[in-house]
Amino acid sequence: MGIELTSTMALAAGAAWASGINLYAALLMIGILGGSGALALPPDLEILTHPLVIAASGFMYCVEFFADKTPGVDSAWDVLHTFIRIPAGAVLAAAAVGELDPAIQLAAFIIGGTLAAGSHAAKAGSRAVINTSPEPVTNWTASVGEDLMVVAGLWTAFNHPVVFFALLAIFLVLIAWLLPKLLRTLKDIYRRVRAYFGAEDSAAPATAAPALPAERLELEDRRQ
Repeated sequence: MGIELTSTMALAAGAAWASGINLYAALLMIGILGGSGALALPPDLEILTHPLVIAASGFMYCVEFFADKTPGVDSAWDVLHTFIRIPAGAVLAAAAVGELDPAIQLAAFIIGGTLAAGSHAAKAGSRAVINTSPEPVTNWTASVGEDLMVVAGLWTAFNHPVVFFALLAIFLVLIAWLLPKLLRTLKDIYRRVRAYFGAEDSAAPATAAPALPAERLELEDRRQ
């Protein structure tokens, strides 16, 4: 029972964590492994093995594969998916422990949403910083690395739950250290952009203010 509970909790945490980075890759991997019999899924997650769900997950993964590797588009995609990845991570975590006590399910929902929010914030923040570089190589490298991290993390959660929890603890410590630095960097970039455009506005030639009616009459009298 203890091993089974640990595996269930690792599945819940792994699905939530992965959802914050690449939701569709996580859904696709869980669905394929569950449908092939390589992974025993809880009843509430068996819907992910349905061919329509797998097809939809695969299609959206292909869309994200290219959107996530285009500078600028990836950040817009991350902003949009703030409202998708975090709720999905919470729901997946709750569904993974659906057969357990309702209190455990609610706790999994809360913790799952928090894990998804943390991994999503780290991804979105780091991508925004990377986008300050004009070349696309770093975007491709970061995106491929994130995809590989999702696959490796989920595989570890499914096969070595204890190892996954240890790595997840390290990840959370890194997130707590990294997020404030990312926030300060983004604020600094924002200030520099505002200062740059402010300098351009101040350097633009000033246009003469339109003359008031009284001033126009005085000018006409002088001309006459």
